[in-house]
Amino acid sequence: MAQGNARRQVHRLSPERRIADIMAAAKAVFTEKGYQEALISDIAERAGVVEGSIYRYFTNKRDLLVRVTEHWYEEMLVRDAEQFAGVRGSWNQIRFIVHHHLMTIRREPALSRIVFQELRPDPDYRSTRLFQLNQTYTHRVIDVIKEAVANGEFRSNVSPALIRDMIYGCIEHRTWAFLRNEGDFDAEETADSITDIVYRGLAIDERTEEPMAGVVSRLENVAARLEGMVGKGRGR
Repeated sequence: MAQGNARRQVHRLSPERRIADIMAAAKAVFTEKGYQEALISDIAERAGVVEGSIYRYFTNKRDLLVRVTEHWYEEMLVRDAEQFAGVRGSWNQIRFIVHHHLMTIRREPALSRIVFQELRPDPDYRSTRLFQLNQTYTHRVIDVIKEAVANGEFRSNVSPALIRDMIYGCIEHRTWAFLRNEGDFDAEETADSITDIVYRGLAIDERTEEPMAGVVSRLENVAARLEGMVGKGRGR
């Protein structure tokens, strides 16, 4: 009798553990089949529960998808914060952000497709927690740009929000063929190229200012010599 009770207690999982198991199963099924083809019954079977157990914790399949995606963002934000804290220099920081996003798409193409195709087009997307998480996720670019402007490294007449949109829009455009299984991309080369274009477009490069200063100096010397020649001519 005691052994039977112990055996039953082993399978009595906490609600938190049950939710985690269901979300892990849902992520796997969504990744393998996509949102439209995924079935609650598939998720229940993968999680080792009956369908009714899923509806105890989630309203429907859409709610489950949103929760899975939110959790994905939360994990990335925590992981990124720890890694990003050790990155120094604006070029390196921008490159880290770009490269990380590229690698996220490469590691999780199915979830990326779901976000782009299923969740962001929702008319209510901007009022969701997922939108807020995405804003936090992409806001690091804005922080880097603002700091570089404050330090005099970047031009002051730039819009950090526009630069953020350019970076993420470029990445999505560049990786769209990969997400449609029609091509591939080199994450290292792409990250370097995007970072160089953004950085060089924003940086105040003292090296480009030196030649102009030299031109002005030479023009002043030429003018002085001409004035001297005119003065000598008058003296004659």
